[in-house]
Amino acid sequence: MNTINNTDFNFPKQKSVYKGKVREVYNINEELLVMIASDRLSAFDVIMPRQIPFKGQILNQIATKMMNDTADIVPNWLIANPDENVAVGHLCEPFKVEMVIRGYLSGHAAREYKLGKRMLCGVAMAEEMKENDKFPTPIITPSTKADNGEHDEDISREEILAKGIVTEEDYIVLEEYTRKLFARGTEIAAKRDLILVDTKYEFGKTKDGKIVLIDEIHTPDSSRYFYAEGYQERQDKGEKQKQLSKEFVRQWLIENGFQGKEGQQIPEMSDEKIIEISNRYIELYEQIIGEEFTKGEVSNILSRMEKNVTQFLNNY
Repeated sequence: MNTINNTDFNFPKQKSVYKGKVREVYNINEELLVMIASDRLSAFDVIMPRQIPFKGQILNQIATKMMNDTADIVPNWLIANPDENVAVGHLCEPFKVEMVIRGYLSGHAAREYKLGKRMLCGVAMAEEMKENDKFPTPIITPSTKADNGEHDEDISREEILAKGIVTEEDYIVLEEYTRKLFARGTEIAAKRDLILVDTKYEFGKTKDGKIVLIDEIHTPDSSRYFYAEGYQERQDKGEKQKQLSKEFVRQWLIENGFQGKEGQQIPEMSDEKIIEISNRYIELYEQIIGEEFTKGEVSNILSRMEKNVTQFLNNY
C-alpha cells in the first residue's frame, strides 16, 4: 500500500516547511504556500502509526470543491491544485484559533454534556437535550490551535479577546464568516441528503491584511455529517445516528481502550482495518461530493507530486 507519510521536498524558491498533524506546508519565496495532504491519520490529536491509502487525496479534493463552492461568500487562500494531494495558495498568517460551529449536540459537545456541563466555550446549552438533538441556533465553540503533540483546548470568545489572541474587530469577521460557511455547507449537504452536524474552520490573514479561509473545509476530518433520511425517527427511538465522519475511527479507538490520554497504548491496526478505513473515506467522498472517486496514480507518489508542483511553480 503506497501512502504518503512524510515528505522532504526542496521546491524552487522554497524558504521553509511546516509539518502539521496531517498536512505539510511549504513556504515558497514568502509568497505562496504549497500544502500537501498526507495520508496520515490523526485522532484525539494523536497521529496514528499507519497511514490510510488515498486519504490525503480525498481530503484535498473535497476541500478544493468546497472552497470553490463557497468563494462567492467568503474569500479563501486557494490558487491552484497542481496534484491530487496538493493545494497551492497565498501565504497567510494563521489565526491561532479554530472556529468550531455546532448545529447539533454531538461528539465533543455531547461528551461534555453527559458530564453534566451546560456551558461550552462560554455558550449555554439547554437542559434536557438528548445526544444528536439539534440546537435552536448553531453555536460557535472555538478551540486553541495546538502545536504538534498537544491537545486543542476549548476557549471562549471572551478569553480569546482578553488574551489578545485575536482582536475584536477581526473576531467579529471570523464569527460572521463561520456562520456564512456553515449555512452554505448545510445547503450543500442537504442536496446530498446529508445533515452537516458540526465543523471547524481555520482562517488566516494575507500580506495585505485580508482575512481568508485556509486549510480544509467540510471534509470528513473537519466535519461531521448525518444521513438526513431517518434522522428524526432514530432520534425519537433513541438510536444512534447513521453518520459520515471520522467518528467511526474514534469509536473504534475508544472501544479498544484509546482516547489519547497519557499512558494509553494506540491499538494496532491490521491491514484489513486500514483497507476498511480507506474504503470508508472513499464512501465519504462519494456521498459528500456526489461523484465517483477516481484513485490517483500511486506507484511513485512522491515523484509524481514533486514533478507536478515543480512544473506549476516554474510556470507561475
